[in-house]
Amino acid sequence: MVLEKINQPGDIRKIPHDQLPQLAEEIRQFLIEKLSMTGGHLASNLGVVELTMALHLAFDPAKDRLIWDVGHQSYTHKILTGRKEGFTSLRKLGGMSGFPKRSESSCDVFDTGHSSTSISAGLGIVRARDLAGEKYSVVSIIGDGSATGGMVYEAINNAANLKTNFIIVFNDNGMSISRNVGGLSTYLSDLRTSEGYTDLKKATEDALRQLPIAGDWAVERVRRTKNNLKTILMPGGALLENFGIKYFGPVDGANIDQMVRLFENAKKVDGPVIVHVRTKKGKGFGPAERMPERFHGTGPFDIETGLPKVKKTKADWTDVFSTVMCKEGARVPNLCAVTAAMAEGTGLRRFRGMYPERFFDVGIAEEHAVTFCAGLAVGGMIPVFAVYSSFLQRGFDQMIHDVCLQNLHVVFAIDRAGLVGADGETHQGIFDLSYLSLIPNMTVMAPKNKWELADMFRWAIHKADGPVAIRYPRGSACDSFQEFRAPVEKGRWEVLYDESDICLLAVGSMVQTALEVRQRLRQNGYSCTIVNCRFVKPLDEETLTRMAGEHKLLVTMEENVHSGGFGSRVLEYLCAIGSCVPTLVCALPDAYIEHGSVDVLKKECCIDAESIYGKVVSRFIGL
Repeated sequence: MVLEKINQPGDIRKIPHDQLPQLAEEIRQFLIEKLSMTGGHLASNLGVVELTMALHLAFDPAKDRLIWDVGHQSYTHKILTGRKEGFTSLRKLGGMSGFPKRSESSCDVFDTGHSSTSISAGLGIVRARDLAGEKYSVVSIIGDGSATGGMVYEAINNAANLKTNFIIVFNDNGMSISRNVGGLSTYLSDLRTSEGYTDLKKATEDALRQLPIAGDWAVERVRRTKNNLKTILMPGGALLENFGIKYFGPVDGANIDQMVRLFENAKKVDGPVIVHVRTKKGKGFGPAERMPERFHGTGPFDIETGLPKVKKTKADWTDVFSTVMCKEGARVPNLCAVTAAMAEGTGLRRFRGMYPERFFDVGIAEEHAVTFCAGLAVGGMIPVFAVYSSFLQRGFDQMIHDVCLQNLHVVFAIDRAGLVGADGETHQGIFDLSYLSLIPNMTVMAPKNKWELADMFRWAIHKADGPVAIRYPRGSACDSFQEFRAPVEKGRWEVLYDESDICLLAVGSMVQTALEVRQRLRQNGYSCTIVNCRFVKPLDEETLTRMAGEHKLLVTMEENVHSGGFGSRVLEYLCAIGSCVPTLVCALPDAYIEHGSVDVLKKECCIDAESIYGKVVSRFIGL
């Protein structure tokens, strides 16, 4: 096997040219086999095998800087930099990350995980390179989906004044960019990037400038004529070059030779240059080609059929949200759904099919999405923005300035709140209780089970008169506590078990954990109260005051970082009323939490039932 010869950075350059197609095929089979066991981002990585090989042939990853936007498509890069063995433990605790990690390899230049950041980062590295007087290439690899993010255009605008080389590889898998004039466009790119053309262009300009009086005018007229022709023949490139950025392409993302030739010539440009590469998401694996969204991020699957190895046996939290939105869409004619390119992941696909005129996909643009929702609310609509917790962070200023300052009726459906597992630090939704709770006018809620999630959204749609954030975790929806379904009232908690000694104040997913802790405590002779603290903001001050007066120990439980979270707010209130009741805060550490299964991570972070039980007993005995 050719792949066996790839063990460290640069080994691909030792592979005979006629064996490169075989290497590409072996890499695809390797990825399919490994990810069928571990899960991961399959479709995007299958699409960029040849592109990554061409990058590693044209550039030296040990010296040059390759920055992968989002980074979920960097698996071939990891293979070519000597990390084949890491795929056995891909996305497991202590194993290899599914994204570029500077701590993992010196060939990973910039930690990524969120979209649209690579050009900004690359431009910063270019400026640092030039200030230091160093010589190396900087290449940002970005997909067409990421190009919907506003940071891309801010960075491109800033890069326009650059006078030194900066290469942007635009990975177009056909989802966003209209087709250019194929053969002619490729031919023109090859012509424009050839040494002969570059030399001729420079020599012509130099000669024209020598003309008396009219030299500069003649150069400008030639440039305008060239640009007008290009506008007719190459509309995509003309738009980019109006930004002051050279455009090469499009080129076939399966043709390694063409890509290497373009990359080599792109290095010669004194300024920013975009190389447009067309790829096919899921290439080489039938199910992924037919269903690229399904295989964007997949769990373990059967290679023959493409079907998941673990079948879903009950609804997950996203399914429950999806059902509620569809039902309420029929009842509430001004209900709108908004997503930032995550209709499938956030459960809005059905709503889109049923009410297409009230469904809005704004692209990977969370900042715009939040302010867009504010505009919908001002116009009399009730917008629901469905978004992953870690992605909502990008719209923080807009929540403060555009939604909450005006106290607008916008509902934030915050999926993947808490630990999400295998995607690691960049995707753990562990900060939202902290950053949401500090915003005036924002109501923050978290359900204990699937029925309460539905009740919360109905309350938020029909009864709320300002911004509401409802956060819920990834995975199967809790179907315990069916007997507890107190009506949702703003700022009112729900007391599930009312005893003495110890009071567990649990938020959202931690209510189930609280039940397990209570069972252990009761087995060992302790009486225990459980309160479902479904409103994180505002706090139920009446219930909290009563619990502080009737118990010897309060325990707060949340799947959020300690700093600024629910426990911090409880302590702040108790201090304000002069309560001296001992309070134990059980929360995640103020740290970035790596990849691994949710259950393992909870145990590592000491917020699982066994760990909390041990801490509670130790604290109670010490009173």
